[in-house]
Amino acid sequence: MKVGMLYSRIRKDEKLLLSELRDRDHEVVKIDVRKQQFNISEAPAEFEDLDLVVDRCLATSRSVYATKFAAAYDVPVVNGPDVAEVCSDKVKNSLALVEAGVPTPNTDVAFTKDAALESIEDFGYPCVLKPVVGSWGRLMAKIDSRDAAEAILEHKETLGHYEHKIFYVQEFVDKPGRDIRVLAVDGEPVAAMVRSSDHWLTNAAKGAETNTFKLDDRALELVEKASAAVGGGLLGVDLMEVGYDEESGDFADYTVHEVNHTVEFKALNEVSDVDVPSEVVDWLESKAASESDAEVTA
Repeated sequence: MKVGMLYSRIRKDEKLLLSELRDRDHEVVKIDVRKQQFNISEAPAEFEDLDLVVDRCLATSRSVYATKFAAAYDVPVVNGPDVAEVCSDKVKNSLALVEAGVPTPNTDVAFTKDAALESIEDFGYPCVLKPVVGSWGRLMAKIDSRDAAEAILEHKETLGHYEHKIFYVQEFVDKPGRDIRVLAVDGEPVAAMVRSSDHWLTNAAKGAETNTFKLDDRALELVEKASAAVGGGLLGVDLMEVGYDEESGDFADYTVHEVNHTVEFKALNEVSDVDVPSEVVDWLESKAASESDAEVTA
């Protein structure tokens, strides 16, 4: 198998994938998108004879456009541009989940500071304000008062970029100090972990403690449905436990707050009994084989 890897920085996640691919004698072509030119008609030489392209771009904008070009060059992409477009935008992500009947936190989108403030007041305090594009918990704000809301909205309104003028206001989910990250391939979980923190943000990138998590039937169902909702592929599905029952001491359900398309898995690999890179490459091999079979029968 000849695999192209789109990247802008080789992190621990990419090193794990590269090592596993090379251990299996697959040929890997590293494509640094910072140095690459993508022609609208003619594919660059780096894309010649590729069986599969794996998108590991760090920047969302590069991911969305680079995968569009790879698809235009008729090279199978993981994940494809349609998946990248949905997952990279929190508004599109939320709409896709709702349309698929997947429980997700209630959200308003507003286009002016006054309309956003009205949404915040309707949700009550605390609530959450998120950028429509972003990762690792950056630029997210838990809003505890009207004064804080006015200050943050004023700041966002003056930042300049049009995306900051799309106000994504979400209910605050009182989770039990943790959330759940599931790495899945076409809706089938590879491994799962909890990310725990005293801070309301429980991202591993923010220093949350991680541990393994056993998925129950309901979580498995939601991972499958959430993956399908955004188009499938190699995804990170993030869930929060909701509906705490004091008598049983258990949570009644989950809510899916996000699906990620260029999912990081180094923290998951460190705590899981599963060899995550090996499982991912198994799936990539099956993906490339199925694409090859489809070409033969076309």
